[in-house]
This record gives sequence, C-alpha cells and structure tokens, in this order.
Amino acid sequence: MLAAVGAAVALLTAALCILAFVDINDYKPGVEASLSETSAMSVTIEGPMSVALTPMPGISIANVRVVNQGVELAFVKKADISLELLSLFLGEIRYGTISTNGTRVAIVRDRDGHYNYQRPALPNQANRVLNLPKVNFTELVVAYLDQKTSDGFESVGCDGALTEIHHPGGFPLMQRLSMQGKFECAEVRGNTSAISDLKFAVTAADGVFDFTPVTMQAFGGKGTAMMHMDRSGESPSYKISVTLSKFQMDQFFKTLKSGRTVSGFMDFSTTLAMRGRTRLEMRQSAVGEMSLSGADITLTGIDLDAQLAKFESSQNLNLIDVSALLFAGPVGLVVTKGVDFAGLAETNNGRTALRTVVSSWKIENGIAMARDVALSTARKRVAVHGGLDFVNNQYRDITVGLVDASGCAVATQKISGPFSKPVADKSNILVPIGPFLKLLDKAKALFAGPGAKCEVFYQGSVAQPA
Repeated sequence: MLAAVGAAVALLTAALCILAFVDINDYKPGVEASLSETSAMSVTIEGPMSVALTPMPGISIANVRVVNQGVELAFVKKADISLELLSLFLGEIRYGTISTNGTRVAIVRDRDGHYNYQRPALPNQANRVLNLPKVNFTELVVAYLDQKTSDGFESVGCDGALTEIHHPGGFPLMQRLSMQGKFECAEVRGNTSAISDLKFAVTAADGVFDFTPVTMQAFGGKGTAMMHMDRSGESPSYKISVTLSKFQMDQFFKTLKSGRTVSGFMDFSTTLAMRGRTRLEMRQSAVGEMSLSGADITLTGIDLDAQLAKFESSQNLNLIDVSALLFAGPVGLVVTKGVDFAGLAETNNGRTALRTVVSSWKIENGIAMARDVALSTARKRVAVHGGLDFVNNQYRDITVGLVDASGCAVATQKISGPFSKPVADKSNILVPIGPFLKLLDKAKALFAGPGAKCEVFYQGSVAQPA
C-alpha cells in the first residue's frame, strides 16, 4: 500500500517537473483540436498558453475564439483551467475548475429563425460525454440580436458560476443538459429600456430548466420572476411569472412627445404558459393573464376631463390616445408605439389626475381579451372591450367607451388595425347632448319608469367619480 502511494507521488512530482520545463504552446494545436471536438465547433487560441502549478496544476489560455459555421459565438479574454493530473496517466483529461474573465457570448437569431449556436448532428459524430465540476465567470457579457425584428439586449457587469455540468453526449445540447448556477448582472439593456441589479439562480436536469428566484430593478420598481423551461422533448414548453411593484410611470413612458408626461406609480403582473419551436408557435399557444393597476397618476400637458366633455358633443377626440395607459397592461410599450398621447390635445396646457387605472386581460391562443379594463379621472370614466391579437399584432374588436354612473356607454369608438398604426372609427354618440335634449332625455327616462335600463358597457372595479 505504501509502495503504491509512493509511486503515485513520484509520478505526480515528475509530471509537475516536466510541465515546468515544457513549452505548453507546442501543444496548442492539440488543445484546439480537443476543444473543437468537444464543442463540435471551431475553437482557436489566439493568445499565449502557460502552465500554472499553484494553487492547482493547470493551464492558462488567452483570447479564445469560438466560431460555429463561420459565425462567432463567443470570445474569452482569459481562462484558467485546472486539471486532474492523475487522470493523465490513465489516458484521460479530467478538468477541475475553469475560471474565465472577460467572456462575451453573442447569440444571433437569423431571418429564418435559426440560432448561431445550433448545429445539426453529423451521422458518424462521436457522442462525447461532458462533465465539468465548476465554471466561474467574471466580466461576462451576453448579447442577443433578432435579425428579423431588430430586437435584442446586452448584459453588462455579469458574474456567476455553473456547477455540476453534465451532458451524456450527442445532439441537441439543450435537451440533455444538467447543471446548477447563480448569476448577477449590473444591467441588461434593451432597445428601449433597461433592467438593473439582476440576480437569478438556475437548475437544470436532463433538459428541464428552472430559473428561480429571479430579482431585478426596472423603471424604478422592484421585480421578481420565475421561469420553467422544458427542452427535453421535441416541442419546448415555457411557464413564466413576473411581478413588478411600484414602478415609475415617468420612466416607463419616457418617450412621450409634445411635452406631455405621466407620473405616479403602478403595479404589473403576468403569468404565461406557451410551447413551440418558433416564435409564431409560442404566440399561438400562449395562455395566461396580465394586469396593470395604479392610483393617483398625473398626466401633464392635457386636461383630459375637458377633452372628454368636448368629445361628447364634437366627437373629435381620438380615444386610442386616451386608452394608451390601458393598452400598456398586456404588452408594455408594444401596443402603445403608435400613440404617444399625441392626439389628446392641440396645446400642451392642463393637467389630469387619473384616480384609478385598471388593465386586466385574459390570454388564450395568443389573444388578450379585456377582463376589467378602465380608468377614471376626476369627472369621467373610460372603459375598454375587445381583444389584442399578438399572433397578427393587431387590435381585435376593440371598443373604447365613455361610461356614466350606471355603466352605460355615453359614447363609443371602435379601434382596428395593426399595433404600430391603429385606426379609430367615427365615434358613436349614444345619448343626446345639449341643454334642451338633455331635458328631453330626462323626461323620457321619467316616463319610462324605474324598470328601464341601458345595456351595461362596464361593470368592473373602477368606480364612477363622485
């Protein structure tokens, strides 16, 4: 027994001595070939390689570039790879901890819906088993771009680690991957907005991923989220839950034009389930709910009560702009891209206090139907019926109504067309306006008796102003 231990120590000492005097760069082509075979991609080491004997035996490599089918997927500024030296005597390479610094991963979805990390399996390709105990990341950057829609994001200031990484070999990679990890990112920037202080944990077992807990800061509010992603089958499935509390409306609608602003705090929440391999399939299968709510919201640059009063007689107000806050519930800025409150008034005078805003939607097969969608000012109440079609990105049977204390529609306006360019039909005034006609209307109501009722347009949670 002692002899065996002594022999192992002697072999290990000899190996360390050899590594100390060998120029590891002579083995760079072999290392590149090994990494390329393991990843099934082209891996090149453009910087120097060096041997590290302490604190753990291993190698350091610099400027590593990973290319898949001619497109760069990742670049690693520096990586320190520890090795289990005893495994070398068994004809194997077993990695210990891998620590990377300055890694940039660029994920691109082309116009045909293919990702740059995807690669079909070759008929005679060997199934290489992947086992890594730990990979550390510092100064990690992850960028994403959809070439068809120009949507994307980029994370900055990210640190984290993945542990117990295992894959039995073969393709596709995501369907059989297992691991655990935690990450923190200072900021994730999108095309029109950003979130900060993002933290999340991830656990994966045989292609089933759970991202929870997820915390973040967005628009000045605190957010929490979770995502369950099942990539083990032919058709991936997703379950997502997000809440954002007390976010600031001035940050959310910071792109408003003509000097108008919205200020105040609101709450947002959504739960969604979907499946599919393409974005269209995911939208078509989406089910769940979304809601936006708040109180004491201030809209400057417009006296909305005065405009709504004129609307009852002149019919010249575009209710798309009035209901922009309500449409913001299910999709944020997507639906409101075509409004920007531009049609609310000819001047930038006035101020409106929105006492209550509620925007609750039920989603089935990619269509959000209004469940309780309304807002109230100091004197008026506006409600919405109909749906939003996310499969075709257009309004579906949307009607905006100005309602009275009984929930009856005083006036309505239908909205149609795509989200980016909505069209408002001519308003439909449902009650007579003017002093004489109002008196006549009251007389009709008196003779009609207490049993006469209108067709109720809205009976949700937003109360009529006193």
